Amino acid sequence: MVDDVDAAIAFYTTHFGFTLRSNAAPAFADIVRGDLRLLLSGPKSSAGRPMPDGRRPGPGGWNRIHFIVDDIEAEVARLRRAGVQFRNDIISGPGGKQIVLDDPSGNPIELFQPA
Repeated sequence: MVDDVDAAIAFYTTHFGFTLRSNAAPAFADIVRGDLRLLLSGPKSSAGRPMPDGRRPGPGGWNRIHFIVDDIEAEVARLRRAGVQFRNDIISGPGGKQIVLDDPSGNPIELFQPA
């Protein structure tokens, strides 16, 4: 779910190398990067309709897509120069390094560099 389909298209194609497959903005767009297909559903899409209990689907939360990168420091520097907002700083763990950033609607994206 995204707040603005056109803004999401620009974000993912500019910063992460996705290409536009189909565009039905403001409701929906379909973008691809290799074998990954990402569906961008705006508030006017069928996916944005309220649930039977009244809850409305929306962007954000903590479920995230996960991009593996070769050089996390370089990727973070590149994205910060472009004005991308991060939720945290790079952290290291036994499996590698990670950082979480937000797309324009507040959906989290994790960059991960394996150990």
